[in-house]
Amino acid sequence: MALARSKVATATVLATAIAGAVLTACGQHAGGHAPRSSPSSVTPSTTLSSSRPHSSSQTPSPSHASPSASASGRAAGATQSGRNGGSPAVPSKPASRSGSANTFGQLRSAPAGSEALVGHGVEGSGRSVALTFDDGPDPRWTPQVLALLAQHHAKATFCEIGPLAQHYPYLTKAIVADGDRLCDHSVHHDEQQDRKSVEYNIHEIVDAKREITNAAGHGVKLMYYRAPGGDWSPTIRGIAGANHLQSLGWSDDANDWRRPGVDGILRNINQDLRPGAIILMHDGGGDRSQTVQALGRLLNQLDAQGYGYGFPA
Repeated sequence: MALARSKVATATVLATAIAGAVLTACGQHAGGHAPRSSPSSVTPSTTLSSSRPHSSSQTPSPSHASPSASASGRAAGATQSGRNGGSPAVPSKPASRSGSANTFGQLRSAPAGSEALVGHGVEGSGRSVALTFDDGPDPRWTPQVLALLAQHHAKATFCEIGPLAQHYPYLTKAIVADGDRLCDHSVHHDEQQDRKSVEYNIHEIVDAKREITNAAGHGVKLMYYRAPGGDWSPTIRGIAGANHLQSLGWSDDANDWRRPGVDGILRNINQDLRPGAIILMHDGGGDRSQTVQALGRLLNQLDAQGYGYGFPA
C-alpha cells in the first residue's frame, strides 16, 4: 500500500511539472513575449573580414532579389528606369520604407519578423535636426547638395554605396573636407539583404565600409551603417556593431526618390519635422533635381524657424 501511494505521488508531481512547462511555453508564444535574439549573437570572429573582395573598377549592380509587393506597401509595377533616371547602376527603391520610425520610438511600419529600428535623435541639445542623404555619391547631385549645405552652414551625413565611393573618391573626400560625416550604405543596395546568408551580409557591410574608407582617405572613420530600404535584422545589426558601425535609422522620410514634386517632398518632410528628427533624402540613385530644389527651400525654412543642424546621436 505504501509503495502504491508513493507511485501515485510521484506521478502527480511529474504531471504537474509537465503541465506547468506546457503552460509557460504556450504563454510565451501566445503573448508574443519571447525574447528576440541579440545582435551580439553574431560573433566578431565572423564579422571582421569578408571572403569576397572586389576590384577598384567595380560599380554597383542591381539587387539579387527584386522587391515584391507585400502588406508593408512595396510597389508592384514601377520600372527601374523610372526610379533611377539612368544614373549609375544603383538598385531601385521599394514603394514604401519598411524600417522607418519616429523620434519617440514608435515604429511606423516594419517587415514581419524584423527588429524595430527607431530614429536615434541628434547629438547635442536644442532645436536641431540631422540631415542624411542616401545612395551617392553622384557627380551631378552630390556637389549641388554640398554647395547648398555650405551656404547655410549646415552639416549632414552621407550614406554611400561602396563602389560609387570608390568610383568617385573626390566626392567622398569633398564630403569629409566640408565637415560632414560618412555612413556605410552597403555594396549593392539589396533591400532584401536580410534574407541572404551571413557571408553575403558580411560582404555587403564590410566590403562597403572598406571601399568608402579607402575613398575618404587616411584617418577617416565611418560611424554608421544604414540598411538599404530599412532592411534590418538582428544579424545585420550585429555585423554592423561588430565592425564599429552604429545602426542608423530615420524618423522623417522625404520620399524624394519617388519624385513627387518639390512641394510634395516638402510636405512629406514637414509631416514629421520636429527637434531631433533624422531626415532621409537622396543625393544619388536617379534624377535628384527635385531633391536639390526642395533642399534649398527646406534649408531656408529651417533657418527661419530657428533650427540647427547636427549629426545622428
